[in-house]
Amino acid sequence: MPVIFPKEAMAALDALLFVSPRPLSAATLTRLTGLAPDDIAALLKELGTVYDQPGHGVRLVQIAQGYQLVTDPQLHAYVEKLHLERGREQLLSQPALETLSIIAYYQPATRARIEAIRGVKTDHLLATLLERGLIKEAGRGDGPGRPVLYATTSGFLEYFGLRDLRDLPALEALKKP
Repeated sequence: MPVIFPKEAMAALDALLFVSPRPLSAATLTRLTGLAPDDIAALLKELGTVYDQPGHGVRLVQIAQGYQLVTDPQLHAYVEKLHLERGREQLLSQPALETLSIIAYYQPATRARIEAIRGVKTDHLLATLLERGLIKEAGRGDGPGRPVLYATTSGFLEYFGLRDLRDLPALEALKKP
């Protein structure tokens, strides 16, 4: 059934996406607005078209099985200045990025496998990545001592702006010649 007041419905979606710090799934938007899933899909497409026009500083993107308003990548320099000014920018260290990359490509991965690839202990890095919500304990392995298995979270997808793990570059493309 078509939406009776599409402008108001699109405005409601726009407001929900604007205030949400995390991506909102189509199912969540359906639940919050009472609109049909087909109407949500059509309105999101139309809203995306609006934001894709010149003169907008934000874009509607699909991230981590949901939708989110993000800044236009061309305006990155301005946003970065704001983050630096506020002191909120919490970048990951090179060792943390390496550890996270191993988990992303080999998940579920044990601490022993991560350490074998990196060649150094990773206890502190794993604790930091768990605390920041970028990885999670995904169960226990079958080996001796039943080691913890680590996997990435939807927070990982959000942090790197990925829709899902298939958006990761091919591992072969990252290997040095």
